[in-house]
Amino acid sequence: MHVFDLPEAVIKRARSLGAPGETWLTKLPEVVNELAGTWGFTVGNVLAGGSEALVVETRREGEPAILKVGLPGSADLATEARVYRAAAGRGYATLLAHSATHDALLLERLGQPLAQRGVDAVAELERLCETLNAAWQTPPDALRGMLMTGAEKSRWLIDFIDSTWREQGEPCPRAPIDRAIAYAELREAAHSASEHVLVHGDAHALNALTVPDDPDRFRFVDPDALIAERACDLAVPMRENNRELLEGDTAKDALARCGRLARLGGSSEDAVWQWGFVERVSTGLVHFVIDMADEGLPYLHVAERLCDVKP
Repeated sequence: MHVFDLPEAVIKRARSLGAPGETWLTKLPEVVNELAGTWGFTVGNVLAGGSEALVVETRREGEPAILKVGLPGSADLATEARVYRAAAGRGYATLLAHSATHDALLLERLGQPLAQRGVDAVAELERLCETLNAAWQTPPDALRGMLMTGAEKSRWLIDFIDSTWREQGEPCPRAPIDRAIAYAELREAAHSASEHVLVHGDAHALNALTVPDDPDRFRFVDPDALIAERACDLAVPMRENNRELLEGDTAKDALARCGRLARLGGSSEDAVWQWGFVERVSTGLVHFVIDMADEGLPYLHVAERLCDVKP
């Protein structure tokens, strides 16, 4: 039976769950052994990077694949499986097998993340939006009712931003908080079923992996998944590059990024700007919640500078 050298982040996360997490750690070798027998793979190296699941290289019928086993109550792999099935390879990794019993996925093995390909910022946005445009071709109807909508996410973000800012000791002035809440209310009001696509929900360059036989194409992994307008996905790349924005002409550079994303992603600049501002503020606050305040501050500092800027 295989013994795993688990990443410290996975062990720490599992133990934080108490008895269910300890049981998961104890039974993990047995679970993987059973899945290997059922799905016909051999086990390779454990991959680091996340904290919500075991991710390990495998080989099945001579082809590389990735096994992902979720921690109890953490990674929603059932939703991931639904997304991969619905997408059928359109902008997403191909699903090879899914076990609801063990909360496990077997996925095709993809290559390097876009973030590690060494391309410049403009080319990275182009590749990311090409991948999003492919992913958005997935019909959302089969998943409607199973996933959060853009309106529901907007309402959740309004509550999260307001309460977290207070709970974290008001780590920035109130102005960007009020602006983010106002923008979230606008996106909630703009919610329209006719504009919906299947949104990845965390479409950054580390989640876009190279297609091995076509290095100019990418596919997404680790979808959060919701039914919303395209700008909701474009908000994630819109919130990035905070340190560069702080060092340059913040407003000019952010407006240029917004315009490029709107054009590449077929969305309005207003929608990208508003979702991006909300995403920037909420992500900054999330970093405070997970004790990474130094990483969160640049998000909030950029938001403060952009409070009175509009496309």
